[in-house]
Amino acid sequence: QVQLVESGGGLVQAGDSLRLSCVASGRTFSSFTMGWFRQAPGRAREFVAFISWSGGTPTYADSVKGRFTISRDNAKNTVYLQMYSLKAEDTAVYYCAAGTSVVATTERLYRYWGQGTQVTVSS
Repeated sequence: QVQLVESGGGLVQAGDSLRLSCVASGRTFSSFTMGWFRQAPGRAREFVAFISWSGGTPTYADSVKGRFTISRDNAKNTVYLQMYSLKAEDTAVYYCAAGTSVVATTERLYRYWGQGTQVTVSS
């Protein structure tokens, strides 16, 4: 089992920055691919970014590319999502997830999920 706990969400203005954190406990964090997803009201959950166990070659959704950065600190069992130039359309509940696939841009490839943290961007 892996437990994931997100934090760092909040209410910000358009153009602001925010950093989300996700702390993992349980099985060996460093062996997992870690992803971030988000779900806006009335919409399906969507992929945001993922990073492999080694931290190499992060992958991003087109909607956040160039504005968001995913990183991980295996010594701290933590994955981060640094968000810059936030827009109103970034408003959503953000979830971190852990999986074992090397390439993981879809929900079904993740086995463990956090409870989510709300990000609200006012325009």
